[in-house]
Amino acid sequence: MNCLPRLLCALYVATSAGLSWTAVLQYRHGPTWAVYLCAAASLVPVIAVVREAEWHELTRAGHAGSVTGLDIAEAVDDDVVQAELDAACCERWWTSCGTDHDTRCPHRVPRSSAA
Repeated sequence: MNCLPRLLCALYVATSAGLSWTAVLQYRHGPTWAVYLCAAASLVPVIAVVREAEWHELTRAGHAGSVTGLDIAEAVDDDVVQAELDAACCERWWTSCGTDHDTRCPHRVPRSSAA
């Protein structure tokens, strides 16, 4: 991990410690519901530290050359976009959102003058 993620994790741990201390103080001097609220809130930064570490591992594995689920999703998206571009029959159809066709387009539908 470089400096910024480590700093972020340190802030998460400090926030979790502060919320845990607040839960202890609420247990001694405050209402019971505040104890549970502060205890639950102190778990959220811990989850953030775990996710930050997991993200770091995934990006490090991605840089090492292994294929991640994100790479597969991007490849599928590229295939979908290419199929849609191949389905466009002519330039005018593409620019008019599928309402008009060029005169040489094989999919051209003649317009009638009947209202």
